Amino acid sequence: MRETLGWPIRTTYAINSGMLDRSSRPLAASQPHAEGDLIGELLHGMRLHGLDYRRIEIAPPFGIAFGHDTGRAHFHFIARGPLLLRLADGATQELATGDALLMPRGGQHELLSDPAVAVRGIASFPSAPLCGTVEAVDVCPDGTRRDDDRVIFSGCMAFDLGSMHPLVEMMPEVMRVGTLLDRYPELPPMLAAMAREACERRAGFAGILARLAEVVAASVVRGWVECGCGDATGWVAALRDPRLGRALAAMHREPGRDWTVARLAAEAGTSRSVFAERFLAATGMTPLRYVTELRMRLAAEWIGRDRVPIDVAAERLGYASQAAFSRAYKRLRGQPPGAARTAGPEAAGANSPGEATRRQATP
Repeated sequence: MRETLGWPIRTTYAINSGMLDRSSRPLAASQPHAEGDLIGELLHGMRLHGLDYRRIEIAPPFGIAFGHDTGRAHFHFIARGPLLLRLADGATQELATGDALLMPRGGQHELLSDPAVAVRGIASFPSAPLCGTVEAVDVCPDGTRRDDDRVIFSGCMAFDLGSMHPLVEMMPEVMRVGTLLDRYPELPPMLAAMAREACERRAGFAGILARLAEVVAASVVRGWVECGCGDATGWVAALRDPRLGRALAAMHREPGRDWTVARLAAEAGTSRSVFAERFLAATGMTPLRYVTELRMRLAAEWIGRDRVPIDVAAERLGYASQAAFSRAYKRLRGQPPGAARTAGPEAAGANSPGEATRRQATP
């Protein structure tokens, strides 16, 4: 049984941050929207929770490889360092005690005591369960722990922004919490608490670490958004454009509406030709193509993750019949909507609006 603390954690940071886990129900047309806060609204649909965590205590030299589980974010907290992070392209970053990082799109990477050391996959290390989603990996050659052992709390996370998936594609490969500490005073106490729990291993520490990891990871995402999404362009630039942003927000609030270029231009308060030209320049696709991709990604999420019946998804997305919806789905995604049942949640990201506009940035 997974350890619990007496409150539900399905929605991370829901009370204080406003990151609300919305259901697959379409948003009402009358839902208020704060002018100038379009990007901030994206966080309301965020789902971020840990799937598999490991408390790792290991003596140097060591090299640990991660990231073979595609479609998942990765989180690492260094309770006792230092060590190195090496990315798939060979670039390295130094990590010190108290550092935390989120890799929102996952990907293969390594944690090392030294760049020349041999590397093993994390799954090859012996482990023992601590609670439902947390395991212990203790690699101390002589069976005794020493002051120079490294202690890491590492996790694989499900990370989804719902219909606003393009934002994930624009996030930097590595998002480090250290860049946010001066701006967000609540973060240092959380990191200090994680260090204490990881090193002291008091009763219930595994479950507490898992919850704290989710909150810290969500805070990193929120900090990046509130700092302006780095230097991301394309889709984010369209959101920042007051006129394009109004049209985009309307599409995401009412994906099932019978959208035309004329109606979208009216939302933007500009002519059809000007709107279409500016939208294509900012997002790399036509407005109606964007609407179709948005609908099909929502459909994949609802059908695959939320188990919504296909006919219900078709109706919500404005299709006159299930057959018409199925044809559109297969035309865009290359398979019938029923395939989403077994494709897994990560498959919903394919062909998402704005995927081609990913930029590497620093929060």
